Amino acid sequence: MINDSRTIVALDFAGRGEAEALVDRLGDACGHYKIGLELLTAAGPGLVEELVGRGHEVFLDLKLFEIPNSVAGAVRAAGALGASMVTVHAMGSTGIMAAAVDAAREFPGLRVLALTVVTSMTASDLAGIGIGATTDEQVLRLARLSAGAGCDGVIAAPRETGALRDALGPGALIVTPGVTLAGGSAGEHGSRAGTARAAFAAGASHVVVGRAVTRAADPVAALRRVRAGG
Repeated sequence: MINDSRTIVALDFAGRGEAEALVDRLGDACGHYKIGLELLTAAGPGLVEELVGRGHEVFLDLKLFEIPNSVAGAVRAAGALGASMVTVHAMGSTGIMAAAVDAAREFPGLRVLALTVVTSMTASDLAGIGIGATTDEQVLRLARLSAGAGCDGVIAAPRETGALRDALGPGALIVTPGVTLAGGSAGEHGSRAGTARAAFAAGASHVVVGRAVTRAADPVAALRRVRAGG
């Protein structure tokens, strides 16, 4: 199978052993992995260094939302580990995103992505925290804010990709979690999930796939199905 770095496999596991076992099973079929807060907390930064040392790209999904100085420090730490992508919360404001972008300049291979609206959130969730916009409106607002802060791209749900590509232009990265196989469960991503085929057709630069691959009886075959469009 051709190693397509545009398809990122999420290592959403509770421990290092499970993550390493999946990486071993996928072998050369996958070269790009996402490590989130759960696995990073359980396994520590050594797993990131191990994957990078084996030639893999690592998307470090930290969802940083802190004071700018702390965010900058975390971005530098991600860059020192060899991560290729790191996330900040766009709702943290221009100051936080700009601090992340400035810190990433020390690491030419590190790209800063702004999380717009978490894929599990709905308009009622936004209303609950005092935001009257729909999810689509809020995603576009935050995406434009992130572009102004100098971020390399955004994280957004598959269904929002087309509008984001129109708003951000051809050079921005648009990374879409919530990717499922056709007919599969959307899980916690709800109605904002979608297939890789739909996301790429709408202009996504990368897609992130989780349980559809990681919990499959044959992860390599499942990854092949995702890349074929689900």
